[in-house]
Amino acid sequence: AIMAGMSAAARRGILVKGGGALETLARVRTLVFDKTGTLTTGLARVAGIDRYDETAETELLRLAASLDQFSTHPIALALRRTAERQGLGLAMAEGIEEAPGIGIAGRVEGRTVRLGSLAFVADGDTTAEAGGHPTGTLRRAARDGAATVFIGVDGRLAGAFVVTDEIRPETPRTLRDLHRAGIGRVVMLSGDRHDVAEAVAAAVGVDTVLADRSPEDKVDAVRAERAEAVTVMVGDGVNDAPALAAADVGVAM
Repeated sequence: AIMAGMSAAARRGILVKGGGALETLARVRTLVFDKTGTLTTGLARVAGIDRYDETAETELLRLAASLDQFSTHPIALALRRTAERQGLGLAMAEGIEEAPGIGIAGRVEGRTVRLGSLAFVADGDTTAEAGGHPTGTLRRAARDGAATVFIGVDGRLAGAFVVTDEIRPETPRTLRDLHRAGIGRVVMLSGDRHDVAEAVAAAVGVDTVLADRSPEDKVDAVRAERAEAVTVMVGDGVNDAPALAAADVGVAM
């Protein structure tokens, strides 16, 4: 029966690691979903670029895409696609250090570049005042349900990218079907800000939203859900790998 089930799943493009995972799925009562690339298409789009100093938009984009050119994250792909469409030549980045779910830093053509959350990028920049340009960017992104990625150059907050990611058309129907199939609780777990995550959650119909979570926070959240019921974590399989491993069953898109 297990072999037949695994074969049937394979015909539908689902690879099951072993019979234990397949049997556990029958007892699942809680589903935890990552947002980006799971409930959304993962085909992020750069909707706007805000400048905070004299650096040109094209230069901000070129530096960001150069730093992020080997990342598989949907936002990194969006930055690269936008740079390619504008014919911007990317440079090789050096000394790359990544803080998963927070940001990435390195050197591009001798310049120190940081890309990620406002706290990560503005760390040590005394000119990045709370009432300045970043607040306007965050307010506009919240209104549009978009994500923001800030960029710092040589220790100064230089700008931000406003990035949108469309909800998968099948997501609301799929979540309704899962509830009818016996799933009692659907949780959306995201590293995005609360306002962005709440906008997506309202559109797709999840039961609970856990936002602004680091990869370590995601692991803790999954463990907490698992303590209450048999839990599946669904994510991209890269950034979310620790959270997938913490669940009773991990599903990588």
